[in-house]
Amino acid sequence: MLALLQKLLVTVWVFAGVVWVSWTLPASLALAVAGLLLLTLGHAVFLAVEFIAVYIVNKRDTVPHAGVAAMVRAWVGESIMAPRVFLWRQPFRSNAIPDWLGGEGVREAHGKRGVVFIHGFVCNRGFWNPWMTQLQKTGHPFAAVNLEPVFGSISDYIPEIEAAVVRVTQATGLPPLVICHSMGGLAVRAWLRASHRAGQPDSRVHHVITIGSPHHGTWLSRFAFSANGEEMRRQGPWLQQLAQDEPEDRLKRFTCFYSNCDNIVFPASTAMLPGADNRLVTGEAHVDMAFNPSVMGQSLAMLNSTN
Repeated sequence: MLALLQKLLVTVWVFAGVVWVSWTLPASLALAVAGLLLLTLGHAVFLAVEFIAVYIVNKRDTVPHAGVAAMVRAWVGESIMAPRVFLWRQPFRSNAIPDWLGGEGVREAHGKRGVVFIHGFVCNRGFWNPWMTQLQKTGHPFAAVNLEPVFGSISDYIPEIEAAVVRVTQATGLPPLVICHSMGGLAVRAWLRASHRAGQPDSRVHHVITIGSPHHGTWLSRFAFSANGEEMRRQGPWLQQLAQDEPEDRLKRFTCFYSNCDNIVFPASTAMLPGADNRLVTGEAHVDMAFNPSVMGQSLAMLNSTN
């Protein structure tokens, strides 16, 4: 569903560019170029507004504050990465790399720990293509979910996560490593709560990694209009109840990557969890952080860890 919607948006965007050039070029080359630049770089202007908000809000946070130069570098990186994800991978490549759980002609999956990938808000499984490509090289099984309905409650995603965890566990005989971006970190916490209520142990997962997840909400959620967006409001009732329902030892299974230049989840400390292994990634924006080589390397190294 999301891929179809994003394909439509990309088509409209390209069509608008063609119409603009056809209409303005005979009269003014400068006007035609200006319109194309606005269409091509308009998202960067929007991102710049976000980074200004981050710079101001994070001044009052406990996490080390990023300077102007770091913010500018993060803005440039995000301006480049965002179109790759939202205009290419997700609309057109979301099914390019299917889940791999072992099969004919490849190394068997059993006995080799697998990964469950859980994306964030307004994303789909295509977000994880670089990660899945890496796992293809190492022969580790993986499954990536599509969280739908796109604008539903975070609790609506529990069955999809449950199915993915069961599939990977059955294929490998081992509890999977669960890797989440943004809202996906909240979705896996909601799934763990539901699993616990059903009498299942937290040891169903080997470890949980969250990347830029709004564990305590985010400043931007004040502008949210959807059910899941409202659930990510700071000090909101959904998040407060989720935290109250968590046993103290559960969060020891979590590693939380967070950044002082995250343009979606801020203040920066909102992406940390008490009792978890919280790791600061300096100078990385929200989407770009998920593809930081160090973040990817540290995360995938946990496939071979003993805890």
